[in-house]
Amino acid sequence: MTERKQKVLDAIDTANSADPTQEDGRPAALLYGERMSAELDRLFPDASEPLQIAVRGQHVERWKLARSAYPDGRAGYLAWRKAQAEHHAQVVAELMSEAGYGQAEIDAARRMLRKQGIKRDDDVQALEDVICFVFLKWYFAPFAAKHSDEKIQRIVEKTARKMSAEARRRVLDEFDLPEDLASAFKD
Repeated sequence: MTERKQKVLDAIDTANSADPTQEDGRPAALLYGERMSAELDRLFPDASEPLQIAVRGQHVERWKLARSAYPDGRAGYLAWRKAQAEHHAQVVAELMSEAGYGQAEIDAARRMLRKQGIKRDDDVQALEDVICFVFLKWYFAPFAAKHSDEKIQRIVEKTARKMSAEARRRVLDEFDLPEDLASAFKD
């Protein structure tokens, strides 16, 4: 691991350590970042440094933009998500610049965090695949326990559509999903 990459990852972790939301007795954003990096290492062991940084910074300082500050409904949710992506991209870009990364690498991480090029850019798609795996592995069961079967089916279908064909195949191999949910991941 390069010194500059470690500096950025440490800075992201320091920022995320301030998350007031706790999960398993730890700051939620910090835990999420660690889970993201572990899943990236498993799925894409040869990932570029900008991808490794974008994965870790996916939710950097997420709590600073409260969902409640945006209107209810889908339009408000989408505006909040877009603002989050911009915030994450800005924070990560600043940390990468401070660590000595060049503009091309910084721009690559920003594109990934903004999801610019999903389904067209391999690194953007890899980030999305990692996000989906982390959701399914760590956050799906608690989410499903709070929502109707219809909503769960819609969320699973949306998740599958975001993923690459290879990632969908891996989901079928790695997760024991009921047939109605598994069907969303079949080509």
